[in-house]
Amino acid sequence: MNSKLLNKNRIYLAIFIGLSISVYLAYSEVNKADFISSWQTIEFTFNTFLYLFLAIIMMLFRDLGYVLRIRQLTERKLNWLQSIKVILMWEFASAVSPGVVGGSAVAMFILKKEKINLGKSTAIVFTTTLLDNLFYVIAIPIIIGFIEINQLLPATLHDYLNQFWIGYVMLMSVTLLLFFSLFVHPQLIQSLLILVSKLPFLSRFKKMAKKTGTDIIVASKILKGKPMLFWVKLMSATILSWTSRFLVVNFILMAFVKLTYQTNVLIFAKQLVMWLILLVSPTPGGSGIAEYLFSTFLGEFLPISTLVVLTSILWRLISYYPYLFIGAFILPKWLSKTN
Repeated sequence: MNSKLLNKNRIYLAIFIGLSISVYLAYSEVNKADFISSWQTIEFTFNTFLYLFLAIIMMLFRDLGYVLRIRQLTERKLNWLQSIKVILMWEFASAVSPGVVGGSAVAMFILKKEKINLGKSTAIVFTTTLLDNLFYVIAIPIIIGFIEINQLLPATLHDYLNQFWIGYVMLMSVTLLLFFSLFVHPQLIQSLLILVSKLPFLSRFKKMAKKTGTDIIVASKILKGKPMLFWVKLMSATILSWTSRFLVVNFILMAFVKLTYQTNVLIFAKQLVMWLILLVSPTPGGSGIAEYLFSTFLGEFLPISTLVVLTSILWRLISYYPYLFIGAFILPKWLSKTN
């Protein structure tokens, strides 16, 4: 597993794809002379650096929320330093994995290496997935109370509004299924998984289905009976993380253009749609896809194309690339100490 995670080609590929797409999207809209000269029109003021600093602070709050959550889920068996390392490696795993795969499988390995037993690790991963999905499922209806639904998508993508709702309903269904699996009837889910795996074209997944069902039952036993305060703390940490994650973009844009309160809400809302698309990204950490979505969804708020490429790169420099390098630095040492 460590050799796959530490494959430097993955890191280089993610960076190359992201930067290439950012530059191409901006450069394709203007001629070469305009592209180069327009950089000179970008002003760097005190507010520019202030808002970029706040964007970095939001990233720290995002990770703080995850650290608080993992501490709560492990019942403080991990100290602060261990919790920080686990979160950074978890983010690294997500950064080098396709969005459709994610870093959950690696997270279980990381937790196991930190002496968290398999049942507890399974419960933690399932719970974080449930909480993250729940934030999204709840946030969309709230956001729609502030803005018109058609504003969620760029004008060129209005025809895909139905597909967005299909994706939202599918995610909500997965969330409900996960909730039912963990808190209502885990044995039924195990039986369904085993039944589905008996289909001829899925027979090779029979062992995996049985193991997954068993993991769900174990996780359910651990999570049932937790007090309400336990879940309030977890959801509060989740809200802190996701809100901070999205505010990174808001602050980066505010560093270069003036935005009203309503525009900030709209930018925040658009990121919810972007995140849904990135969930099924086939590239490492959504590289290329993320930059394209940034340009498509948020380019309208920036007056020139060079600002689109600049803010897109800054966004990834603050919220994505650091995890590639930090993870690559921490993981080898951590593996050697925990073997």
